[in-house]
Amino acid sequence: MNESRIYDNHGRPIDYVRIAVTDRCNLRCFYCMPAEGITYVNRKDLLSYEEISRLVAILAEMGVRKVRITGGEPFLRRDLMFLLEKIVSTRGIEAVHITTNGVLTAPHVPALKAMGIKSINLSLDTLDRQRFMEMTRRDELPKVQECLEALLANGISTKINAVVMEGKNVEDIIPLTELGRKDPVEVRFIEEMPFNGAGANYPRLAWNHRRILQELKSHYPEIHKIPDPDHSTSENYQIPGFAGTVGIIPAFTRTFCGTCNRIRLTAVGQLKTCLYDDGVLDIRALLRSGAADGEIRTAFLKAFSNRAKDGYEAEKRRSADRPVNESMSTIGG
Repeated sequence: MNESRIYDNHGRPIDYVRIAVTDRCNLRCFYCMPAEGITYVNRKDLLSYEEISRLVAILAEMGVRKVRITGGEPFLRRDLMFLLEKIVSTRGIEAVHITTNGVLTAPHVPALKAMGIKSINLSLDTLDRQRFMEMTRRDELPKVQECLEALLANGISTKINAVVMEGKNVEDIIPLTELGRKDPVEVRFIEEMPFNGAGANYPRLAWNHRRILQELKSHYPEIHKIPDPDHSTSENYQIPGFAGTVGIIPAFTRTFCGTCNRIRLTAVGQLKTCLYDDGVLDIRALLRSGAADGEIRTAFLKAFSNRAKDGYEAEKRRSADRPVNESMSTIGG
């Protein structure tokens, strides 16, 4: 058992790292990235698997227990399963999770189960094939549904992440919720954020967490609040008779910042101590300059000691020429 603990300057523990292994994606969800004009980073600029493994080991020694692998779409990165095996076997790491769009994931599900992957977050904003194609600019819904079926059949804990957008998929809130009626999935509805390579789609957020809950209550009057896990980003609810649960993530409203225990490493090795900052430490440069593990630990600790109180403060700290509008695929979902 890893007994080390690290805390930021606000007394919040840091025990969870989200690592993007690529900025590439095989979908073009309009709320995440533009349809065209995407400049992907050179492969040599991505953190190598050896560098990622080293960073995970360092962070595990410092007290990080949970790792989530993200992208872009992580299964676009060659030999991802090799990296996952390395991370799962890292001393001190207790849980490894993956966020995926599901298009390439189904064939790997049995191996992920055998490996001990703790859970999968599956991005799925609609169950309607035409709307899926309009929102993602790709006709891949059947493959995503195949992935969901494989996850359920193999008993891997599954969360479905759906971004709620005015005029796009509001009519999908209830059909998506119904996925939890017979299967033990957590369906989570997320406020839209301005990380799409262009900025916010609307002058104001039409569907915030309160309105999403109102919509759910109008269809399920007996829906009720249940306790949230420690450091949860979602407000969690149970509908009587459902095998699964419902969560609402106020990602734009940012009400969960006070208990945030997570940091992010982008595909090019930028440390983000908040989703809304523009990178606070170039870890790749440290690694490639020959820094020893102790130097990297010191750099991490310095960054953690100057962490923004919440997403609003992180946003205010950004350079004037770098407003919040980068693509989510460059950050790590």
